[in-house]
Amino acid sequence: SSAPPQETIRTALAMGADRGVHVEIPAPEYETIGPFQVAKILAALAKKEGVSLVLLGKQAIDDDCNQTGQMTAAGLALQGTFASELTLEGQQLTVEREIDGGLESIRLKLPAVVTADLRLNEPRYATLPNIMKAKKKKIEVLKASDLGVDLTSRLSVQSVQEPSQRQAGLKVETVEDLVGKLKERGLI
Repeated sequence: SSAPPQETIRTALAMGADRGVHVEIPAPEYETIGPFQVAKILAALAKKEGVSLVLLGKQAIDDDCNQTGQMTAAGLALQGTFASELTLEGQQLTVEREIDGGLESIRLKLPAVVTADLRLNEPRYATLPNIMKAKKKKIEVLKASDLGVDLTSRLSVQSVQEPSQRQAGLKVETVEDLVGKLKERGLI
């Protein structure tokens, strides 16, 4: 079971966040919420707050989708990318990204959406004094409807079935045995 949202927000406040906003999702919609709905909420919240840089995690720890950041950028009609290093110079953001061939540096104009790659930062730990201060900070609570976001799922599960039963494997002692078995079955 995951931590309640208020507890997670308080942890972020204890680590140095200035404010916390909790967008409540009603029970029926909560069961079907996915990356698209989360992105719509984040985009609406970013517009409401007038932010120029949206920093998100790259991938969720529950479903590993790696979709919410890109969908948020699309919802805001902004450039978005993942980053292992960021440098801000005025309204220009230099982003270093890890790609298959090594590193790539790109420049983005603010506003932008950036998702954090594994090496973007060192984890920050909450100190006891900051934990105590975080308990006193007010957390703004909104509903998705307050942001004008429709949480209706666009997905439906058509069917779920188990994969077909696998046949037992066969052990062979030598390469010659392997080739013989493959020939027997007409595979070579």
